[in-house]
Amino acid sequence: MIGERLVQKVSATRGFAKVAPHVIPVLDRAVHRISRGRTLLSAQLLPGVILTSTGARSGLPRRTPLACMPEGDGWLLVGSNFGRTGNPAWTHNLLGHPDAEISWKGRDIPVTARLLAGEERAAAWRALLGFWPPYATYQERVDREIRVFRLMRRTSGGTPAGTS
Repeated sequence: MIGERLVQKVSATRGFAKVAPHVIPVLDRAVHRISRGRTLLSAQLLPGVILTSTGARSGLPRRTPLACMPEGDGWLLVGSNFGRTGNPAWTHNLLGHPDAEISWKGRDIPVTARLLAGEERAAAWRALLGFWPPYATYQERVDREIRVFRLMRRTSGGTPAGTS
């Protein structure tokens, strides 16, 4: 699809990386609020969630609109920071407090986040590159390994679904 390729090409530019972090989250939060949690503007390009995590230092709830890759009963989140230096704050929050909540298609879902490493991260990264190729450009631009988290639904007992 030409439109999708054009969006991918634009999203891989340094100009996009400079502007998008200041514009897209603001628009996403507004559209999400107006639609009562049913819509994210950026989800017209990629699936998205609103992540509610606990601030690593403040302990306060932090709401962040993020692109995601759904997989089975979970989601992958990429701490690409639009190819800018430094890890995004939400990744620090999940490392400090892995229990979080996402708003997915108008539903609030309790989740537990896990930072992926080794072969598990490598396999997820390959899938993510097939899903959104600009992640490769983001990785080339930064001097860190981009963090990848797997979110799994939490059961009523607090453990991720599918684990014992």
